Amino acid sequence: MQSLRRAQPADASAIAALTRRAYAKWVPLIGREPLPMRADYAVAVASHRFDLLYVGETLAALIETTPRDDALLIVNVAVDPAFQGRGHGRRLLALAEDLAAEAGLAIMRLYTNQAFAENVRLYQSVGYAIEREETSELGVTTYMAKTL
Repeated sequence: MQSLRRAQPADASAIAALTRRAYAKWVPLIGREPLPMRADYAVAVASHRFDLLYVGETLAALIETTPRDDALLIVNVAVDPAFQGRGHGRRLLALAEDLAAEAGLAIMRLYTNQAFAENVRLYQSVGYAIEREETSELGVTTYMAKTL
């Protein structure tokens, strides 16, 4: 059985743990921890919306969003490795689109590391297009958007 609920401050440690598990596979690829692994989730939960997807009693996936200008920014989508490949990420992306529509926002935005090619392909498969890519000391960031 699946269920969704909004995160509360007490969920910060579970959010951090799930995010670390979800992003751990990228560490060997880019030679460092991706930024979501280093975030302060006590602060993030206080300032952003988190929706948590449970399978039974287990936190399986999450999405972090925040309004930014004319768009809803997806800050983080994380799916526990034990639950990947089951459509949970797509379900949460669709939820974010519903949230944007409810808020009167017509654009979705997100960004990811260019090296995370499977993520870029997933986002493109659900209608996101690459807007630009920027190189920094962290690598190449791919900025993507979708008009609702």
